[in-house]
Amino acid sequence: MSQRRVITGRSQEPRQRFAEELRRLRAASGVSLRALGERLGWDYSLFGKMENGETIGSPEVVQALDTYYGTPGLLLALWELAAGDHTQFRERYRRYMALEAEAGSLWHFAVSVLPGLLQTPGYAREVLAAGGIKGKELEQQVEARMGRRELLEGEDAPPFRSILSEAVLRMPLCDVDNWRTQLEYLAEAAERSNVTMQVLPLNAGPHGLMNATVMFLRLAGGRTVAYTENGYRGDLIEENVPVERLQRAYDAMRDRALSPAESRKFVLATLEEVLCDPST
Repeated sequence: MSQRRVITGRSQEPRQRFAEELRRLRAASGVSLRALGERLGWDYSLFGKMENGETIGSPEVVQALDTYYGTPGLLLALWELAAGDHTQFRERYRRYMALEAEAGSLWHFAVSVLPGLLQTPGYAREVLAAGGIKGKELEQQVEARMGRRELLEGEDAPPFRSILSEAVLRMPLCDVDNWRTQLEYLAEAAERSNVTMQVLPLNAGPHGLMNATVMFLRLAGGRTVAYTENGYRGDLIEENVPVERLQRAYDAMRDRALSPAESRKFVLATLEEVLCDPST
């Protein structure tokens, strides 16, 4: 069988193709980045980052560009492909990301860091930077993580339960403003009908999931898989026996956690402490 011939010569990678199209359209219009920013009401540096592939921007920005360039729906369609492209994540996460997008419901336990689905940009950036990611890759990973949050939005969003070890809420960010924003977002997310959040107090004692973050994905047909992660690696577990063992540990830990209502009050109390801290 002969190989498919590439006709346009443009990138077949969604994020690169989106950036290429942005550059092509602006070049054809003859407008500068600064002038584009002035006409659309956004900082021109954002459009430069989008054209360089450092970020894909928000759908609102892309819709404005579609209107300006007279390409109704084209750029938004390319943006959706770029946002949903699992290759933007590191190789070891790609299989998990594909399953996460298909899951009918999700259960999570956070041992030390908030789940990516509930992180704000400032939180994600500081946590990823602490792991050694920097430069262009850091911005790409932050953008990719923010794109994941869309999974919990909309009418068809799957149920999501997250149990947070109290230690997660006792480890603030270095940037106080970013930490405040993260706590506010967490309290807001806890009010969504599809999100259940619980806090596991430190005085609950030892439990079976002390050493790893865990996500359970309920897939079509009733099958459940688990993804465990520590600071150095992640493992996708699909065999029934180990998944069931992890589920039993999760259920036992959930019984020790605060109720959702009590947990939201805990988050708000933590936020109040930040707001009242004279050093901030």
